[in-house]
Amino acid sequence: MACLVIPAGTRLQAQEPDNSAHNKSQKTTADQSSHSASDREITQKIRKAVMADKSLSTYGHNCKIIAQNGMVTLKGPVHSEDEKTAIVSHAAEIVGKDHVTDNLTVKP
Repeated sequence: MACLVIPAGTRLQAQEPDNSAHNKSQKTTADQSSHSASDREITQKIRKAVMADKSLSTYGHNCKIIAQNGMVTLKGPVHSEDEKTAIVSHAAEIVGKDHVTDNLTVKP
């Protein structure tokens, strides 16, 4: 069994998520995703396609997928342009490229 010892008086600081400021500046947020059956189905299909793509990083698998009235917004950090392109392609296969807004960012 391992044990972590922290000296008395040591202050632990919570680290903010690395994209919090960016998320606050975005107009569309995950909680604004539509609750209609068709939008939930779109989100589910895209999430399933993204999760099935084993070439994507954990960041890619955890991108935000927001569906509103048949339109999809993708948000969050990814590791590369290739990863970004793959996620957008998965969404475009389901709703068409004209219905996808790419707000993914490449995080080094």
